[in-house]
Amino acid sequence: MNNDITVILNLYKRPHYLEEQLSAIRSQTVKPKEIWLWINDADENRDLDVSEYGFDRVFRSSTNMKFHARFSIGLLAQTEYVALFDDDTIPGDMWLENCVSSIQTKHGIYGGVGCIMEGNLYHEHSREGWPSLNESIARVDLLGHAWFLATEDLKYMWYERPITFDNGEDIQFAFLAQKYGGLNCYCPPHPASNPRMHSSLKANEYGGDEKASSMGRFIPIPVFYAQRTALVREALAGGWKTINNILL
Repeated sequence: MNNDITVILNLYKRPHYLEEQLSAIRSQTVKPKEIWLWINDADENRDLDVSEYGFDRVFRSSTNMKFHARFSIGLLAQTEYVALFDDDTIPGDMWLENCVSSIQTKHGIYGGVGCIMEGNLYHEHSREGWPSLNESIARVDLLGHAWFLATEDLKYMWYERPITFDNGEDIQFAFLAQKYGGLNCYCPPHPASNPRMHSSLKANEYGGDEKASSMGRFIPIPVFYAQRTALVREALAGGWKTINNILL
């Protein structure tokens, strides 16, 4: 199976999970060719020494570049595929194998948790992936927590300048990849019988901590969701075709 994959980890305020996450990546049944680390500036990691971790490349930002920077450095990857992970995401050891198998079946953007819009407010959505334990490939409108795609398809994220760099890289990417690349988003199978295939083994435990952006850690929760709703509506106005044909 094709292992021409660059993994990109995004570190911000959870350096205490980095060793566990790296071990999970190195234990994959389909092992990536390279593992890169993007470090956003934060008190928690400012003095972190990662020289002994054995990353192929380390990018350390003097500021918090938030969510978009990892998608930018992914354009430098020379592998066929890139896989990106949030810093609270610990994949099962068959996750990359699951993604390669899925993308070879149906080309698109794959991820760990997907939203299907039910209305034009961001919070009006249902979810697939690790929250639903879908048995087969499930089409969704946008993806988060982990992404897997052909490296050449990263370019679509930058075809239009986002209305904000503070939020919503997942919405922007899904919309622009569909608009300019004709690509849809999917969650690979997350069968309840085989957690080794899952994108995130500790999603509720790690992703629901006080450091999560969706928990009001950095901006008030109403502002966070208002930003995401604005991005959803901007995408709909720009021609985003959701599964349920949501309109403004």
